[in-house]
Amino acid sequence: MHYGADYNPEQWPREVWPDDVRLMQEAGVTLVSLGIFSWSRIQPAEGVFDWEWLDEIIDLLHAGGIQVDLATATASPPPWAAAAYPEMLPQDADGSTFWPGSRQAYAPSSPIYRRLAAELVTALAERYAQHPAVVLWHVNNEYGCHLHYDFSDAARDAFRAWLERKYATIDRLNHAWGTDFWSQRYTGFDQIQPPRKAPYSINPTSVLDFKRFTSDTLLELFVMERDIIRAAGAAQPITTNFMGAFPPADYWKWAAEVDVISDDNYPDPNDPESFRGAAFARELMRGLKPGVPWLLTEQSTNALNWRPTNPPKAPGQMAALSAQAIGRGADAIMFFQWRQSRRGSEKFHSAMVPQAGLETRTWREVVELGGQLAQLPSLPDVSSGARVALVFDWENWWAIGGRDHPIGLDYLGLAHRWHAALHRQHLAIDIVNTTAELSGYALVVVPQQYLLTDEGAANLSAYVQAGGNLFVSAFSDVVDEDDAFREGGFLVGLRDVLGVAIEDFGALVPPEALTSADSAGEISTHAVPEGPGQSEAPLDGPAGRIVGQYLAEELLVQDAEVLGRFTDGRTAGRAAFTRKRSGAGTGYYLATIPDDDGMWEVLRWLTAEAGIRPEIEGLPEHVEIARRGSILTVINHSAEPFSVTVIGTDLLSGSTEPVRELGAFGWAFVDTQATGQKGI
Repeated sequence: MHYGADYNPEQWPREVWPDDVRLMQEAGVTLVSLGIFSWSRIQPAEGVFDWEWLDEIIDLLHAGGIQVDLATATASPPPWAAAAYPEMLPQDADGSTFWPGSRQAYAPSSPIYRRLAAELVTALAERYAQHPAVVLWHVNNEYGCHLHYDFSDAARDAFRAWLERKYATIDRLNHAWGTDFWSQRYTGFDQIQPPRKAPYSINPTSVLDFKRFTSDTLLELFVMERDIIRAAGAAQPITTNFMGAFPPADYWKWAAEVDVISDDNYPDPNDPESFRGAAFARELMRGLKPGVPWLLTEQSTNALNWRPTNPPKAPGQMAALSAQAIGRGADAIMFFQWRQSRRGSEKFHSAMVPQAGLETRTWREVVELGGQLAQLPSLPDVSSGARVALVFDWENWWAIGGRDHPIGLDYLGLAHRWHAALHRQHLAIDIVNTTAELSGYALVVVPQQYLLTDEGAANLSAYVQAGGNLFVSAFSDVVDEDDAFREGGFLVGLRDVLGVAIEDFGALVPPEALTSADSAGEISTHAVPEGPGQSEAPLDGPAGRIVGQYLAEELLVQDAEVLGRFTDGRTAGRAAFTRKRSGAGTGYYLATIPDDDGMWEVLRWLTAEAGIRPEIEGLPEHVEIARRGSILTVINHSAEPFSVTVIGTDLLSGSTEPVRELGAFGWAFVDTQATGQKGI
């Protein structure tokens, strides 16, 4: 189990460095990420490298028994680069330039940026590939973090080349994009622009392709640096830090290119439910590379600096969230950063060594956690034992977020809500994509899968035919991979296993909605009267009375059984919840999106139907459990003490007493293998 932080020694005089190593040893630090934002210090001018300080600190860390995750430093080019080559700077959709003075001011497609980055990484890798302190390589940092999309001329040229590789001919692109609409037909790839500022709605498939291009372009940068490191003879694992469910980068596609998954995660102490969002992110990281432990490369020891309000974590909360990550497969617990900065934009961001000094709760908790992690044995594989899977898909996220839909939907927010409804029931959950191997799951939940590829539809259908239970909720299977309607209406890809089609999506308008006319033919509406079916869609079904939101779809039931019907509004009496037996399995469809309580009720009923039960019954919602092989993690995410009965051996205390007393934000790792029993 690695323990450590980002370390930025260049921010401190050399006299501080030996003290840093001594304090790291006291805290139990085993690994630091070094050089993440050091390009300007390593390379003060083009063709000029200063290695003396970096040699010194790496040797000092090595002598102190601290291993190094060496970063390639390419995340923020130095000021001299932008001054010499302003064309490498990124631009927004309006054509405004992002200038130096912050961080990550570079156009990912820029040939100049790529040349400079490659020269830096080549020199760095050749110098340190064989250094015994370096056990991991950290490429760049949080790709796309502040600049999700670049619309510069460099991006324009690269986008055109990407499209030509994808479509080969302009006629194929015209067909996929539907360019006969609004006279958008192209006669050459050189006529295509990124989706820059335009008078009105931009072609949705062009926007979707631009998001695919952006993810691929960022991934190209990672692969370029990775291959340079490998060419220098480096045998250490190579990673880059992800950011949970992050919009611009399709991490399902990235996962195959990194040796180990790394993640940065910052739950909000303002939100008592934020541990559920953190659980979603950890489960996503575990699912990206099944069976392989991952690394939590950044979290905070206490308060942040970048939210509107930044409260401290409660006593014990930092350790509880760290235990949550370990329980879901993390083999490293690390922080941003080691020593709190005294200058710069992040000086109010907490660190392992606080600005307030060592006589602080933060430092005491840092040392305590380091001691606890040092006691852990080698942990088992990261298998969760989950029998329920939740589908989360980046391309669907990109497509469903477009404009000109029946209603606007926050896909990530809805995915979090569906996940929370399962998490509140203390179920083990895996997060998967539509083409994953699903045979091991008793229930697969597919929320708002607006864009469904043919491959995904075939995989989900085969899962049902082979005996699985598939639950699909509203606004799913609407378009294909080109964001185009399929021949035959809606719900075409899954119709055989769901037994329903859609006549109309039935958008529900919130009563407080206001609109205004901005083009010919529109009518200004200053208030929408509240009435039945306007803002919610109640329905009755086996899960009880449920309140639906956003949509009340008008279903065309073909050969499915109706389990529930809408009770109010324009769809009153029509089917809302259906079931079809197909092959050896069952397909369920819900024609609305429930509120939080409704999600819980529907999924509670479905998991019971699928024979899925929590490992420990009767737990309050603020207590969380997670399985990692034979290890059961139990966490109390509240300030109120709680006792739970789990049969097994406590990994830290060695106790086999079945009753575990969990104080405020208390946690335990219990090995259930020794008794041959699971938790009760």
